[in-house]
Amino acid sequence: MPSAPPAPHRPNAAPAGNSLNYGGDAAGLICGYLLAANTAPREVDTVQAAQWLASIPSGAAPQGQFLWLHFNLSHAQAVRWMERHADLPEAFFDALKDRSVSTRIERDDDTLIAVLNDAHFDFAFEPSDIATLWTSVAPHLMVTGRTRPLRSVDALRTAVRSGNAPCSSVALLAELMRTQASGLVDIVRGVTQRIDDVEDALLAGRLDHKRARLGVLRRLLVRLQRLLAPEPAALFRLLQHPPAWMGSDDAQELRDSTEEFSVVLRDMQGLQERIKLLQEEIAASVQEANSRSLFVLTVVTVLALPINILAGLFGMNVGGVPLADNGHGFWIIVAVVAAFTAVAGWLALRGTRDQ
Repeated sequence: MPSAPPAPHRPNAAPAGNSLNYGGDAAGLICGYLLAANTAPREVDTVQAAQWLASIPSGAAPQGQFLWLHFNLSHAQAVRWMERHADLPEAFFDALKDRSVSTRIERDDDTLIAVLNDAHFDFAFEPSDIATLWTSVAPHLMVTGRTRPLRSVDALRTAVRSGNAPCSSVALLAELMRTQASGLVDIVRGVTQRIDDVEDALLAGRLDHKRARLGVLRRLLVRLQRLLAPEPAALFRLLQHPPAWMGSDDAQELRDSTEEFSVVLRDMQGLQERIKLLQEEIAASVQEANSRSLFVLTVVTVLALPINILAGLFGMNVGGVPLADNGHGFWIIVAVVAAFTAVAGWLALRGTRDQ
């Protein structure tokens, strides 16, 4: 039975998983594990992985063993190593170059090609904090690649290192999707809490800049739903015509994992509707406040109109200005202005009451 030799001692190498910005080894390999049922996972490097893959040219791994290799695609040597040693189908490399990054799982002969989207490891509730994970799944090998650290892959790597490893490559893919769905649940909870805070502030009459926050959250949910929703046609074709090496249990695990996705996506859609209603309510509140401000400005303008007119008339330097020689002329004008102002205010307020 081919097995991985012990890892060479590298005193200057940092332990796997000790940094969030790890970039991989000389071939871009972030982590590699030799997995099998009822056997503890064994870490491998690119040299050991190449030797193990070369020992099974037919792709038929002994006793259900399979490799999981996770690469940093930003590394220049990652794709070259995969082309040289992993014997991946051309569809996988075409997917790396394809601009379409919608979530999907497709079959290419006897290999599954999956394109998954997930949140960055340092996710901060920004629409740009979403990246893509490319995956190739064969009975003896599962290869994943990303350009930035992702939450779900790191959680899966932690679970595998602790000994919670699935017994097949398809089961590992299903576990990856379930881990991703669990991460989405956490994101939905965080968005829900933020929406609750905005709603409480709205009920308390404190608008501030909550509209901008709601806009960011809505764009985040729209982007998540658009990128993370699995393409139903591709998944249906796969489940209807799975590869010969995929068992019924593996197919059921894939089906269950996609159903978990569907539940989370429905929750996201409900949150989008809730954000939309809050935005409409905030817009109505802002419009009402603007209307009140405009009304106050109009009333002040109307009340100031009589005195402005009379001041303009009596300020003209022409002869015949009335009451110029009257000792009580000032108070007469004040009385006239007050009367006209009272009439104008009464008319303005009466128009408001009629509405």
